[in-house]
Amino acid sequence: MAAYAVCVRDDEILLARWVAGDGIRQWTLPGGGMDHGEDPLDTVVREVEEETGYRVEATALLGVDSIRRRYSRRLGTHADWQGLRIVYACRVTGGELRHETGGSTDRAAWYPLADVAGLDRVELVDTGLALWRERPALGRVANNG
Repeated sequence: MAAYAVCVRDDEILLARWVAGDGIRQWTLPGGGMDHGEDPLDTVVREVEEETGYRVEATALLGVDSIRRRYSRRLGTHADWQGLRIVYACRVTGGELRHETGGSTDRAAWYPLADVAGLDRVELVDTGLALWRERPALGRVANNG
């Protein structure tokens, strides 16, 4: 389980650049995994601060995104993994933009909404923006299986 923030101001979105285990770097929403016993609202606030330097407050629950991945493991076996990602609309209340060191991201930046489609990004960015724009009553975008 994880919690992520869609922070939009002045037609720009706050993104963090995720560094995968294989070194591939892609832009994502700031956020991440919940610690055991942690409330999702506390998770999103903590993760955004860790990855971007900003203090935020959640202003709306946008939705819950469920993903499932199957991937190969050693010795010809496969793993079947599922993740739940809670997505909040958030606004910056303080702090200053900075990059995370020693974590799962290496940069943080504001990007114009119009430029997001041209970024090398994970699909969570598109899911989060669709939730932010559409505000679906059930917290799920139509194309999410």
